[in-house]
Amino acid sequence: MKAFLLKRFGIEGLELEDIPRPTPRHGQVLIKMRAWSINYRDLLVVRGIYAPKLKFPFQILSDGVGDVVEVGPGVTRAKPGDRVAGTFMQRWVGGGAAADKSASALGGEIPGVAAEYVILDNNGLVPVPAALSDEEAATLPCAAVTAWHALVSSGRLAAGETILVQGTGGVSLFALQFARAMGARVIATSSSDAKLERVRDLGASDLINYKTTPDWGVKARTLTNGKGVDHVVEVGGAGTLPQSLEAVRIGGRISLIGVLTGGTFNPIPVVMKSVVVQGIYVGSRVMFEAMNEAITVNKVKPVIDRVFPFSELPQALKHMESGAHFGKIVLKA
Repeated sequence: MKAFLLKRFGIEGLELEDIPRPTPRHGQVLIKMRAWSINYRDLLVVRGIYAPKLKFPFQILSDGVGDVVEVGPGVTRAKPGDRVAGTFMQRWVGGGAAADKSASALGGEIPGVAAEYVILDNNGLVPVPAALSDEEAATLPCAAVTAWHALVSSGRLAAGETILVQGTGGVSLFALQFARAMGARVIATSSSDAKLERVRDLGASDLINYKTTPDWGVKARTLTNGKGVDHVVEVGGAGTLPQSLEAVRIGGRISLIGVLTGGTFNPIPVVMKSVVVQGIYVGSRVMFEAMNEAITVNKVKPVIDRVFPFSELPQALKHMESGAHFGKIVLKA
């Protein structure tokens, strides 16, 4: 079978090779992959930033969907023919985060799904919504579950509340879609007016170009009559946190998800405004399953920027690197 292996750091270090097709052992499931999606984390892995001591060769990617073709002894949650996605952390079924669960993250801590056939754990897979295409379903394991965890599982978002999302990557757009499905208001930021117009079409009520309005946190607070937003989905990190703290209301919440920007920030406003700042590292299988129910009921359709053939994974990563995408970048078998 074909698989992408990282032989050295850098996109040029990815090689498509023939390797033996794996055989499921006790408690394991063999999946024939149909589609994959890429996340910014994959780019960090390839660059050597996420796991600088990674041992080569390494099979990358955490997200994908496929058909069960064979099950090992002791498998109770899948049968041949089922269409499933793997959970980002193979051992995080439910409950809170823990070190042993984080150590089972596909495509970073353990080998990922960038192959024609992959092995998943019996407890680390989820049936995907029937109404979604393979390409759409492949976008769910990391970005969608992260947004769901931030807003719903931990954030307890309620109808009538206001959230702020940053940019137009996968997590931000899923957060927008989930918030609108729950009756919340969405303020969105981007450096592109053209992208902001597309975000408006998805249901954002207010748009801020952070290049022309560098004090976008103040602007967001103005849009809420000085109160501030209830929840910020923070994907920038230290470079954007100061403005997020300007935007959020007293007693509000910031879900810290990404580290796309560098810099430092003053933590005093966190204390003075009694803000809850919570790190969100994807989520559990239980969260994934609940999210899939909501996607089905609300007919949520993931936003796909572009679909590449599986053989063009390096080109897909370069497209992500360019920052030109709107939504998820997907690969198809």
